[in-house]
Amino acid sequence: MKQLLKALRLVVLITLILLGYNACNQSRTKKTSMPHDLPDIMTRGKLIAVTDYNSSSYFIYRGAPMGYQYDMLELLAKHLDVDLEIIVENNLDKAFEMLQHNECDLIAMSLNVTKDRQQKVNFTKPIGQTRQVLVQRKPENWQAMAGYNLENELIRNQLDLLGKTVHVMANSAFAERLKNLSDEMGDTIHIVESEKLEVEQLIAKVAKGEIAYTVADENVALLNQTYYPNIDVATAISFPQNQAWAVNKKSLIWLDELNNWIEQTNGSALHAVIYNKYFKDMKARSRSVSPYLSLNKGQISEYDKYIKKHSKYIDWDWRLLASLIYQESRFNPQVTSWAGAFGLMQLMPTTARRFGATHSGSPEEHIKAGVKFIKWIDNQLIDSIPDVDERIKFILASYNVGLGHVLDARRLTQAHGGNPNIWDNQVDEFLRNKSNPEYYNSEWVKYGYCRGEEPYNYVKEVVRRYELYKRVIQ
Repeated sequence: MKQLLKALRLVVLITLILLGYNACNQSRTKKTSMPHDLPDIMTRGKLIAVTDYNSSSYFIYRGAPMGYQYDMLELLAKHLDVDLEIIVENNLDKAFEMLQHNECDLIAMSLNVTKDRQQKVNFTKPIGQTRQVLVQRKPENWQAMAGYNLENELIRNQLDLLGKTVHVMANSAFAERLKNLSDEMGDTIHIVESEKLEVEQLIAKVAKGEIAYTVADENVALLNQTYYPNIDVATAISFPQNQAWAVNKKSLIWLDELNNWIEQTNGSALHAVIYNKYFKDMKARSRSVSPYLSLNKGQISEYDKYIKKHSKYIDWDWRLLASLIYQESRFNPQVTSWAGAFGLMQLMPTTARRFGATHSGSPEEHIKAGVKFIKWIDNQLIDSIPDVDERIKFILASYNVGLGHVLDARRLTQAHGGNPNIWDNQVDEFLRNKSNPEYYNSEWVKYGYCRGEEPYNYVKEVVRRYELYKRVIQ
């Protein structure tokens, strides 16, 4: 009942706002249109969020998109029942510009709430609290030093920062805090603002001895200390500060909805699980050194070299093929489905034999056979669907559910006045309807019933993951 009332409230709110909102917008050009608000997001069916690319907010690990901000955005998109599009941007100035120019709906970063920023954006209710800490390197022999001697080698009093050089992100809350601290103490802290490096890259430079000091939020600093045990993060340089997301100053309905959602979510057990997963779980250490962490070597899986090699046969971006393989097997060559599909590409035994793969074959042989199967599907569709990007969606659906069901959906689309060569909102909808007797008993259908929701979601997930890969994997 609670969910029903909430949904009803949202529908009524959107309807009322759209009536006045659309009337107002009719006389406006695109350039001067109002900022994105909740009605726009709901009508569009997609939430566009900017987040930063690092080991806590958003990254790819073993082929899966992960991160605290990513998981929270997934929850939010599910709550709104919309798709999610993530834009990666580590430059805060650019992120704020995107928000002000209506290129996104939300900045989903752990932004410190400051007076200066409040002039530019509206902050949500706090998503957390942290304090800024100094990141400094321990002495070379720190493990052998007694506690007292080690403390004497480290900065513990903020006054000792005077005359020191501290590297921070440009235009960040860290730079602002250091400037205020320098003024408060009546002397100079030499602040170097980096335009190219973000917080975790600066922390890595401290750990490697390339710079002496930087500043970070305590939760991020503690997480990085698990990667770099030779750094010290115990010296606070600020009081606890609220952290929040940001929306356009004029997106008031959207702000209200976000605040309600954050209030409900922050104290939940699920939120605690997500937070602990990225900031307290010791598995973060193993992730940090893995070659399959996108922040490291940019590998998606241990089979990347085979994926790159054989993707050329079908003229696919290797990251698209990797996304398909992840969807099929999570890169586990040993997995076998309930229906008997096996290996990285989850080929059915008859299909595998036809294209040269066996159960005992190597992962490369399975990839090669799967690619040949994709090529075969492509050959069946190339004459009628000339647009390559469009045809890929039909190939993905056919790979999942079979070409026959996709051809049925194309015939149904044409019979109902649609375009059989367009996937989104055309053929995909009729494929979904093939679980309905009204459609699968139609004269246009040769292959009968299928669970159309499965290939519909399959295509969306593979394409969406591919878009995420493209943003962070070279």
